[in-house]
Amino acid sequence: MFVIDNYTLAIFLCIITMLCWGSWANTQKLASKKWGFPLFYWDYTLGVILLSLVFGLTLGSTGDTGQAFLPNLGQASLNAIFYAILGGVVFNISNLLLVAAIDIAGMAIAFPIGIGIALVLGVIVNYSASPVGDPILLFTGVGLVTLAIVVDALVYKRISKGGATTKGIAISLAAGILMGFFYRFVAVSMSEDFSNPTSGLLTPYTAVFVFSIGIFISNFIFNTFFMYKPISGEKVTYQDYFKIGTPKLHLIGILGGAIWALGFLLNMIAAGEAGFAISYGLGQGATMVAAIWGIFIWKEFKNAPKGTNNLLGLMFLLFIAGLTLIIMAKNS
Repeated sequence: MFVIDNYTLAIFLCIITMLCWGSWANTQKLASKKWGFPLFYWDYTLGVILLSLVFGLTLGSTGDTGQAFLPNLGQASLNAIFYAILGGVVFNISNLLLVAAIDIAGMAIAFPIGIGIALVLGVIVNYSASPVGDPILLFTGVGLVTLAIVVDALVYKRISKGGATTKGIAISLAAGILMGFFYRFVAVSMSEDFSNPTSGLLTPYTAVFVFSIGIFISNFIFNTFFMYKPISGEKVTYQDYFKIGTPKLHLIGILGGAIWALGFLLNMIAAGEAGFAISYGLGQGATMVAAIWGIFIWKEFKNAPKGTNNLLGLMFLLFIAGLTLIIMAKNS
């Protein structure tokens, strides 16, 4: 299977993760307004499964390094499979809660709270379990990225028309806490040595595939709830999925899931060289990538008040400085 043994390449893969995690939501924007997020999310889930399966049967099954996808899946212990599926379940509910919180409280409140908590908690949890890198540089970098997310919140608040509610903030907190743990569960299922996997444990390709199964299975519980008992928005049904959905809408959703899954898979491959804490920290910098899309493509700040550009500049400066320290943490 394809593995890497170069830190520079690992950082490059983490940057691709940022691009993927910060860009997949554009596919939701491209979908029809009549196509509710819970309906879009079914196709998104299929995209995650398909991408992980394709990469498992290709990059995960070629070469002489490590263990091929299907043999690795066949020898996996029930414990490893459980943790990978649990990671998918936890990610799924956190992702759905985050979207619901954005609908209620707006991007300016929900996204910084949710992703900010996930970033800090995720790095702490993963570093505690696998302490790779200089902690001072790593956590200073995380602090700067978190501060950049706070500035991002101030920027979005200038253009946000809706006010935050206690309900929206509470849901954002729950989403962030859950999202801070999903990555660790998947990491527990994996062998730390990708080239010579420990018996019973998973390779990155197998872990991501089993993780995607966890998302799909739990979708029948969590997404069904959001369909019929939405926290915000209108109720949708399974009949709507087949009645309203067009081939174009389904493909857009599948593309969104494939983009997110590509980022996650590359992040897991990079973790073998960079460490799980550094990989996760860099990947969650996706907030800034999303901001770039909002600024230059969707023109969200076209009519923003005076002084917004200064905040945007400060946000990107903090973001770049934080990422630089996170990258330097491994080589210190």
